[in-house]
Amino acid sequence: MELWLGRGEVWDLLAEMLGESRGWAGLPPVARAPQGKPWFPDHPEVHFNLSHSGELALCGVGEAPLGVDVEELRPRRPGLDRYVLSRTEFEWYTGQGGGWENLYTLWTLKEARVKCLGTGLRTAPRDIRIPLLRPGQEGELDGLRFMSYGGPGWRGAVCTAGGEPLPPMLRRWK
Repeated sequence: MELWLGRGEVWDLLAEMLGESRGWAGLPPVARAPQGKPWFPDHPEVHFNLSHSGELALCGVGEAPLGVDVEELRPRRPGLDRYVLSRTEFEWYTGQGGGWENLYTLWTLKEARVKCLGTGLRTAPRDIRIPLLRPGQEGELDGLRFMSYGGPGWRGAVCTAGGEPLPPMLRRWK
């Protein structure tokens, strides 16, 4: 599995990533599954996922279904933590000192899970199960593997249903 993080257009990042890793001259046609997950009909063995937030772009490519999410840290409406977190997650979150960086750490794991499964946000966010991870940590839950990432001003995550190693660090682009 490869993960690239950069600033700019997410589809440009994916094209450059696939050009370097697979020698593709450009992006092949893209289709969408019923819940909106993109895929390559001409290359169904290549799984990919995209995320962007502000100027940040994150792309993942692998041999098994995967989901990625990246978020620039920014304040949101008060009470959001109680809405999106389960009781156990909220206890972990407050035990870490609360704060937007910890909320976004958990949120990116939730987004990565639903994107990996291709289900979208069809259930209440607090009902989306994730392992409780800090940036740099890896975990498993329900047969899925997760990795949390973060840096100044951003958080990110990947979730996969495959056995490929999860990159401990993201490759930087631009």
